[in-house]
Amino acid sequence: MAPVRTKDYARQYRQLWPELAPVIERTMFEDDPVLGDAVERFEANLAHYHQVAHAVGVGSGTDAIIYMIRALGLGAGDQVLTCAHTFSGVVSALIQAGVDPRLVDAAPGSGLLEVAAVERALSPRTRAVLAVHLYGRPVDVAGLRALCEAHGLALLEDAAQAHGARLAGRPVGGFGTATALSFHPSKNLGAFGDGGAVLTSSDELAARLRVIRNLGKTDKYRFTEIAPNTKLDTLQAAILDVKLRHLDAWVERRRALADRYRAGLAGVGDLQLPEDPANGVHAYHLYVVRTARREALRAHLAGHDIASGLHYPIAAAHQPALVERFRGQVFPVADELAGTVLTLPLSHEHDDAEVDRVIEQTRKFFG
Repeated sequence: MAPVRTKDYARQYRQLWPELAPVIERTMFEDDPVLGDAVERFEANLAHYHQVAHAVGVGSGTDAIIYMIRALGLGAGDQVLTCAHTFSGVVSALIQAGVDPRLVDAAPGSGLLEVAAVERALSPRTRAVLAVHLYGRPVDVAGLRALCEAHGLALLEDAAQAHGARLAGRPVGGFGTATALSFHPSKNLGAFGDGGAVLTSSDELAARLRVIRNLGKTDKYRFTEIAPNTKLDTLQAAILDVKLRHLDAWVERRRALADRYRAGLAGVGDLQLPEDPANGVHAYHLYVVRTARREALRAHLAGHDIASGLHYPIAAAHQPALVERFRGQVFPVADELAGTVLTLPLSHEHDDAEVDRVIEQTRKFFG
């Protein structure tokens, strides 16, 4: 019996190849390798999808956070609040951008930022709130936007894991001042390699980002500031533009598999299953359950050729690169999550039988 993987890139590309092959050929034969027409076309389509005015492609999701912060003029001494339960690279990106990250413990149920906790954490140095739509579940950014407006703060979104998620009928990514996206291959909308983008409806912010991503150049020979070289590759943009047409269908497939898990695993052992928000659409980038018996369950699944993942087993505040910065601060919910979260296989490439195998072996483990 074939193993159940967490991701099968070859399966995805085999399905898409009839669409992708002519696009790749045209891009390589006819387009500019750097900032070609495919980049402009994808940026326009991506902005339209997210109901914002601009999308600016960059080299990675990390760069999207760093240069979104830089384009807003935030820097030394400025504080940005974000969730203590998150990918540690988010916190690293804030530090690289020159701001001071302040962690807010996650809500016990959703594992996300909640408005009341953010309000309690505000300080005179707070300049922005970065809401991370983790695992594909949208944060209550409508509530956070009202809070930020009341306090004169920028609301920023990280939708790297939430391509296709919605809140109150709108795609996430358009609720705040700007949003960072990642196109890492594992994402719902993934490149064949790395890539990222910043979404915004601010003409001024978009114009600044286009300068920052391109060595600080305003034209071919004029450099107006010191800046990196972090452009989205033309070929990646062409591939992503094809995939964008399939995103909503892929999210629906992920949601169908999540429903299958929910029906098969409800009430099994001590498993806590992910839930859809009442007023939103979970995009299920990852299907993350919680159990105190995580390591034993993971070993049992591995013994039956079923892969699983950990997102994330070390809380950001305890990472070796960050522990001194957050020493003395406690985040009990983030710590509990780090010890209990387990990611079961789910992607739009998986078939029903593969998910049924995971359900069957999980039920057997719990007896």
